[in-house]
Amino acid sequence: MKYIRTPEALADAVAALRREPVVAADTEAASFHRYHDRIFLVQLASPSETVIVDPLALEDLTPVGELLADPGVEKVFHDADYDLRILDRDYGFRARRLFDTRIAAQLAGEPAVGLAALLERYLGVRLAKEHQKADWSQRPLPPEMLAYAAADTAHLPALREALRARLAALGRLAWAEEEFSRLEAVRWTGAPNGAEGYLRLKGAKALRPRQLAVLRELYAWREGLAAARDRAPFRILGNDALLAIARTSPRSPAELAAVPGLPARLAARYGAALLAAVQRGLAVPEADLPRVERAARPPKDPAFDARLERLKAARNRVAAALGLEPGVLCGRATLEAVARAAPPPNDRAGLARIGELRRWQVEVLGDALLAALA
Repeated sequence: MKYIRTPEALADAVAALRREPVVAADTEAASFHRYHDRIFLVQLASPSETVIVDPLALEDLTPVGELLADPGVEKVFHDADYDLRILDRDYGFRARRLFDTRIAAQLAGEPAVGLAALLERYLGVRLAKEHQKADWSQRPLPPEMLAYAAADTAHLPALREALRARLAALGRLAWAEEEFSRLEAVRWTGAPNGAEGYLRLKGAKALRPRQLAVLRELYAWREGLAAARDRAPFRILGNDALLAIARTSPRSPAELAAVPGLPARLAARYGAALLAAVQRGLAVPEADLPRVERAARPPKDPAFDARLERLKAARNRVAAALGLEPGVLCGRATLEAVARAAPPPNDRAGLARIGELRRWQVEVLGDALLAALA
């Protein structure tokens, strides 16, 4: 394993990797620890060598982007979606010619598709788990963390070989290749609107408007402190504690200390700031209180519901025969698109015009869907 921290070493390592037919890739971020998340490590591995690239030591990772974009080299990820999004977000890198071992395992009918489970099943390799939530932003990184990061990619080329052979034996390799090609279009879509972030806390929408106003102030205080300290917000104060304070809206240190679920040390440390946020929420004029806008439910369409149930039943029968999870064969949103199509398709060509359906799904599931619609 090589730990890359200079432009010269990066150029040499990537030049060697670009001569390989297959290169595994992975990234490590630190959203579990940091408010300002970014990529803190990039791991790359051929069947013979693994390199770890340190983005904190290198201003320019262009060679990595060129490798990812090289159609002459197949890039192997496990669960590529997030890695591809943050590589696009942080560097504008786009990957071509992909193989995703998680998608491959799903289409092979594997009951457990986590990397550790697949490596043990196919290669007899057991991954260590002690650094799963490690802080990859720390420097220097201890040798055991570097070894852990290297292991994530070191075995991916061999796992790719095993899963590819399994898919070929099942006649499903073309299914996977269609899914892999769609990954090339994955892009960073941006974070949700931070101003309304408090409404995404589990349980927030059950609060009364006045409690929501308090929660909004508490959330804004926590976000500001987390950003200033570059710490994950839950490491300042957990969501459950924020909600508990919003529900009870304490007015004094004694009332704050009695809030269920609020650790005494945090009540003591942040007491003045928390009480000030509560007071700001209580002072919001009645007309300006936040209210949860609930989208109107569309009118019931019994014919649509009946079509959807028939499609689900057909999908479930085919999935059972193939040994696949129903959602892997065809997700609910795709079935809804089929049920909603007007006029209803009456042949495979009609199904092929439904953008949500993959070509392989039309081939494997098309007849069953058409029978359900008929």
